[in-house]
Amino acid sequence: MLNPIQVLCSDITSLSLEPEPFASYTEADIISTVEFNHTGELLATGDKGGRVVIFQREHESHEPEFDYLKSLEIEEKINKIRWLPQQNAAHFLLSTNDKTVKLWKVSERDKRPEGYNLKDEEGRMKNLSTVTSLQVPVLKPMDLMVEVSPRRVFANAHTYHVNSISVNSDHETYMSADDLRINLWHLGITDRSFNIVDIKPVNMEDLTEVITAAEFHPHHCNLLVYSSSKGTLRLCDMREAALCDKHSKLFEEPEDPSNRSFFSEIISSVSDVKFSHSGRYLLTRDYLTAKVWDLNMENKPLEIYQVHDYLRSKLCSLYENDCIFDKFECAWNGSDSVIMTGAYNNFFRMFDRNTNRDVTLEASRESSKPRAVLKPRRVCQGGKRRKDDISVDSLDFTKKILHTAWHPTENIIAIAATNNLYIFQDKLNQEMHG
Repeated sequence: MLNPIQVLCSDITSLSLEPEPFASYTEADIISTVEFNHTGELLATGDKGGRVVIFQREHESHEPEFDYLKSLEIEEKINKIRWLPQQNAAHFLLSTNDKTVKLWKVSERDKRPEGYNLKDEEGRMKNLSTVTSLQVPVLKPMDLMVEVSPRRVFANAHTYHVNSISVNSDHETYMSADDLRINLWHLGITDRSFNIVDIKPVNMEDLTEVITAAEFHPHHCNLLVYSSSKGTLRLCDMREAALCDKHSKLFEEPEDPSNRSFFSEIISSVSDVKFSHSGRYLLTRDYLTAKVWDLNMENKPLEIYQVHDYLRSKLCSLYENDCIFDKFECAWNGSDSVIMTGAYNNFFRMFDRNTNRDVTLEASRESSKPRAVLKPRRVCQGGKRRKDDISVDSLDFTKKILHTAWHPTENIIAIAATNNLYIFQDKLNQEMHG
């Protein structure tokens, strides 16, 4: 069963735990990234207005509820958020807009020091002539305060729009990728980075592909993968050369000439790539499919999942309304046994790799009463229609699930639908439908 726990708006002023009538929203309110931290205790969203909103899990409840914790303002659209593994009581996250990456510290305070010798209660310096004895300052309880502060700004390293950031497993470095270059940064150094991938041709008229996504291997700090608009994946080993222009492995599926069309290259462009938690597999998403690749097999994907093959006959109109360029993300569950990705009409898809079963579900306010069970949805293309089927011609292409996240250890998922964030609890093994 999928149980809606809360519906949260990205606009913190209208945060609500209960579904309410649709409010008007602006372009700035559209959620552009969703990310759980490594423990799953915190969930961050970024939007096109440059806001990052952080939710914290509420442990007093039996349900996995997330309450609004803090928001911060950043200029321009937030393209990606990545949490750093927690090293102490504070949390750190990286955010990026089109050009600049920032490191933020999120910390909590529930005590304050009192009884300074040289300062009064307001923090002003005392007249030293009035200090006649020494006292030991003490910590007094106070209302919990969440503080967010920018710690580093990594700027001036990208000419093109940043599409990916990824923290390395060494916990000291991260990479940022734009359309043509990938840079390696040290988290403590802001004024220089190392260019590790550069696909920019001498003459831009010779440009045939761009970088669409990039990620570090979860366990081997020398390995990274990046995807391209031509549908290929390149695995790079930083031990082999400082500049990873020569890939270690090229993952590419041979094209079937009989399926060649005007749209072939557009729909084969990889919009997202994710290493499995084990590090053995790669999950990619292109316009119509999700694919699982084995790192040991480059010539074809291990598994191919049709996300919305019923759109194949609609590519012409999807090209005309620009939907064909939508960039859908994908996610693994904690055990790498199930994958998830979004679709149109606020539908999202789950595929069980062990049973080959799949399910289509809908994130909507109509179905998000607390503890309501989400019913599987089915899209039909003519012929016999069941009672609750929806026709492919009735799909709403303005409602799209581009960004999803899966809790690292539990069956809890976060779904961004325009300006709304849905959190569902998932008893998956009982409810996968063929």
